[in-house]
Amino acid sequence: MKIVVCIKQVPETNNVKIDPVTHNLDRRGLAGVMNPFDKNAVELALNLKDTTGAEVALLTMGPDDYAESVREGMAMGADSGYLLSDRAFAGADTLATGYVIAQALKKIGDADLILFGRQAVDADTGQVGPIVAEFLNQPQITYAASLRMSGPNEVTAERLLEDTKQTLVAQLPAVVSVRSELNTPRYPTPRNIQLSFEKPLTVWHHDDLDLDDTRLGQSGSPTVVTKVYAPEPVKRELTPLTGTPSEAASQLIKALKEHQLI
Repeated sequence: MKIVVCIKQVPETNNVKIDPVTHNLDRRGLAGVMNPFDKNAVELALNLKDTTGAEVALLTMGPDDYAESVREGMAMGADSGYLLSDRAFAGADTLATGYVIAQALKKIGDADLILFGRQAVDADTGQVGPIVAEFLNQPQITYAASLRMSGPNEVTAERLLEDTKQTLVAQLPAVVSVRSELNTPRYPTPRNIQLSFEKPLTVWHHDDLDLDDTRLGQSGSPTVVTKVYAPEPVKRELTPLTGTPSEAASQLIKALKEHQLI
């Protein structure tokens, strides 16, 4: 069994600036870490590796320094990593990103299970996993809060939604994005960090993949950002509840009725 976990490196800060021309995140000079949701996907892959003997590979797209997050995943226990790095990929939206990742997955070949984190904490779209599934024409499960092998070529997952739960079965190969409730990611040990530098990390550039140049980077991204701004803080009037607990409860009920909330 072969599992590929797609990860992303995100800025290690909330103080991210926006490029005034492109309206993209300006990541220059910012330290990066692996997207926290992606760590849950890596942990799931490693748990499946422990029970099935699966091979686990990591895949990411970005500048050369994104190799740090791949090394972190290999220190957690992944067997190998792939980095897609080329200026032609810069400025890509989720569609252009998903296209390049899908093409790389085709080159890697024979992946039984492709895992994503629920979403990236810098953009919060949750779109790349489903986009990749569509490009690969594979079944997909999103928001998985649990996942297990339920047959030789089958997985069963429980989707945790806002007000309900769903249990879905998918035939492999399949694409699954996972929630943080799934597990607690392990910490790399000093020994495994050292061993991670002995594991293969393959870097692919533009010419290493079968790509349509019209679908790459900013020019191949149909998303148009017309404006980026921080919401204005809203000051709200607070009315304290006074008296005994019973009196305070009565005041609360009266206020809720006045605002037609009950």
